[in-house]
Amino acid sequence: MSFGHPFLLLTLAIVPIVAALYLIGERRRARYAVRFTNVDVLATVVSHRSWRRYVPTALFLAALAALCIGVARPQAKTLVATDRAMVILVLDQSGSMFANDVRPTRLAAAQQAVRTFLAHAPGRIRVGLIVFAGEPQVATPPTTDHDLVRTSVDALGTFPESPGTAIGDALAAATQLAQQSLAEGSSSAESAKGGAAKPSGSASRQNPARPLVTVLFLSDGSQTRGILQPLDGAARAKAAKIPVYTIALGTPNGTITRDFGGFQRTIPVPPDPQTLAAIAEETGGKFYNARSADALRAAYAHLGSTLGRVPGHTEITYAFLAAAAALLVAAGVLAMWWSPRLP
Repeated sequence: MSFGHPFLLLTLAIVPIVAALYLIGERRRARYAVRFTNVDVLATVVSHRSWRRYVPTALFLAALAALCIGVARPQAKTLVATDRAMVILVLDQSGSMFANDVRPTRLAAAQQAVRTFLAHAPGRIRVGLIVFAGEPQVATPPTTDHDLVRTSVDALGTFPESPGTAIGDALAAATQLAQQSLAEGSSSAESAKGGAAKPSGSASRQNPARPLVTVLFLSDGSQTRGILQPLDGAARAKAAKIPVYTIALGTPNGTITRDFGGFQRTIPVPPDPQTLAAIAEETGGKFYNARSADALRAAYAHLGSTLGRVPGHTEITYAFLAAAAALLVAAGVLAMWWSPRLP
């Protein structure tokens, strides 16, 4: 924990001072009580000098301490959203995504998971969408209009099924899309400043922070098509310093049924977690193995709450003020309830 105004923590010295004044007052009250000649009144006073007598005072002192800490503007370490973040969603839409080992289907579960991600993601980060089967396609360029991304996700499954799974090409396409978007953003920023690009040394001093770019990659199968092998695509992401978070969707027993000349054939479509885990490790991302819709949704919810954020501080003054108010109310209630009554 850190503080916006740490020197104001010196106000905590008030707490022991108030406690000392209270103890001095208690001693004076005791000496005054001894002077009474009425034994019955003295017994009444002594009977109420139990531990309960000090509870309201202790609560009041705790409230005072909380107020002193609150004025120092306490801050807790947390993850804060940044407008320099970009997430490229990459979704497998091959025919195997219609397997129903993940209910209701793998594709429907993936669509719902992406909606969950968008609901948890900060509104200011840019989100792009690439869908792939035998080849990758850009469904939505990186944008802060998350409703546009959601519309593209809802449209998945309305097109004819595509054969093949080109994992390496999809990774390369995601890397290229991110780099293009960053380049366009840099050009727009220079144009807005109304000047030509400055030398690299000067530019790096003016804009040292590199945008946060992450690829969130979901597939339910192993590579069957494409030019690049999966780890070749991962190498391109690594060279661009883009971590890839991978999710293997499905169970080893997943199957789809296809018609071949009037004959139906059941085809096994197990995921390839080993390859996706290797991609995540190679690029510095993280691997998730989702064998159910709930596990997939939980993974996307977690990633939506963490991707696009950087370590930072958030002020928690309100928490200490609320605690002080609650302690003061409790002290007042107990003081009235347990206060001694004169006969």
